[in-house]
Order: sequence, then C-alpha cells, then structure tokens
Amino acid sequence: MLKNVVRDKYERPILSLRITITNRCNENCIYCHHDGMVSSKGEMTPDELYTISKIAKKIGVKKIRLSGGDPLVRKDIVEIVEKIASLDFKDISLTTNGVLLGKYAQDLKNAGLDRVNVSLDTLNRDTYKYVTSMDYLNEVKSGILKAVEVGLYPVKINMVIMKDINVHEVKEMFNFCKKHGIILQLIELIESENCDDDKFSIEHYYPLDSIEKKIADIADKVHERKFMQGRKKYYIGDGEIEIVKPVDNAKFCASCSRLRITPDGKIKPCLLRNDNLVELIPHIRTGKSEKELEEIFINGINNREPFNKED
Repeated sequence: MLKNVVRDKYERPILSLRITITNRCNENCIYCHHDGMVSSKGEMTPDELYTISKIAKKIGVKKIRLSGGDPLVRKDIVEIVEKIASLDFKDISLTTNGVLLGKYAQDLKNAGLDRVNVSLDTLNRDTYKYVTSMDYLNEVKSGILKAVEVGLYPVKINMVIMKDINVHEVKEMFNFCKKHGIILQLIELIESENCDDDKFSIEHYYPLDSIEKKIADIADKVHERKFMQGRKKYYIGDGEIEIVKPVDNAKFCASCSRLRITPDGKIKPCLLRNDNLVELIPHIRTGKSEKELEEIFINGINNREPFNKED
C-alpha cells in the first residue's frame, strides 16, 4: 500500500508529474504542429518550476518528467534540473527530440537527471526529414549514444508508429536499440491537442495490436507495468520493447497515475482533455502560500476522470 500519496476520486495514486517547460521546439514534426520556434515569453522560471515540484513532492509525487516542445531549447535547462533534483525525487527524467542532447547530456547527468526519452521515429534520413522538416538525424543519433555513455539510464526511444511512413522500420529500430542497450517504446499515434484537424491522425493511424502480437509471439518474457497504465514490456534476447496504446484504452486510463502541467502553468488532469484545466502559475506569481498551492493541486487532482472507461 502506498503511503502519503494523494489519490483521485477513482483511487488512482498520483505518483508522477509531467511538466511541459516550453512550447518551443527546433523541429516541426508533422504530427505535432507546434510549428517550430515560438516565443519564450511567459515561460515558467526555474524558481517557479522548483515551487511546483516542491508542492508535488509534498502531496506524494515520486517522479518528475520534463517535456516540451523540446526542453533542451531552454538555455537554463541544467539549472532547472539542478533545482528540481535538490528535492530528492525518486526519478527525474526528460523527453527530448535529441537534437541538443549531445551538448547537454553530461551536464544534465551532473545536475541530477536520471534518464532520458528521445523521440525518434525513423533511422532513415529521408523519412526523418519528412517527419521533422529538419536534417538532424546524425546529431540525434550522436546525442543518444552520448546519453548512453554518460549513464542517463535507461535511455528510451519513443517511436510513434505511422501507417505508410515507418511501420516497416520497427525491426531496424529495435536492432539499433538492442545494440546500444536502449529500450524501445512503440507509441500509438493519437490526435495532437495542437492540430487544427485530425486529418493526419486519421490517414496515418496504425493500431499496434498486430505489431504487439508478433512481438509477443517471439518474446522470451513479458512484464506488465502496473503504475505505468498497465503497459507491457517485452524482452527479446538482450532487447526490450514497450507498447504504449492510449487510444480507446480503458486500462490505460484506469491505471493512470500521472498529472501534467501545461507550458503556461495550468494543471492538466488528463492527457486527452483540455476542458478541465486548473490555473496554477498565476497563484504562484501572486505569492500564494504553499498550503494554498497544495489545495490548488488537490483541486486539479479532483478533476481527474478516466477518459476511456470500462464497458
């Protein structure tokens, strides 16, 4: 039984906080539509991110993940990690496109970052340029290997599977990951909250069921991660593959233990919803007490409701 952990109305413990620390990015992925670099005006400061993390720690959060945009476009990223690490979380991780990872990997490790996830959908240069609108594949691969070298363990690659784009590349990506001691996460394409329409996700959505069945048939061992939305991890020889399927997945929601903070400082109770956000950063900037901020966090948690429910 988990102690000193806040639970929502559905008895789901809040163990992880994902903080989007910037909306800026140095790529323009076809399924993201942040449209590259945007203004940094209004981004949460390192001290504000420290305050948010401190309140999260008080209500029982064990893990912090920093994401974007791309977190590494922030020149103060090492300071941010250092401040959060001083709070002694069980795990601090970061999701990046990897373009600047080679530059920052050692400093991030020294600052207290535990591990890193790299979004990489292909090892084919032409496909990479099509997906990201950029030609950074070599930089990303070098950054990934640097992260492995400095001990940001485990390094994970997030591969979004897209019909007619990269479905046929799973084996190649798995072999690359296995060779370098990296975990591969296959992610089902979902509609981006930033897209104007869902045309891309409709055209390129590819259910992972068939891929998962093939993997399951050859796996040496299977492990279900209870507090990670019940996702399954398959062990094949020295390699590991995780399957992430949030779409129409009641089990994903029933096991969700994550709360999110948007880049403009709102509490986001659900990955798939934007109609129940709770303002947070204005209360920090107007000097609300830690007790008051804790109550605001609790209000956000009380807004949590499974998006997909069991029939």
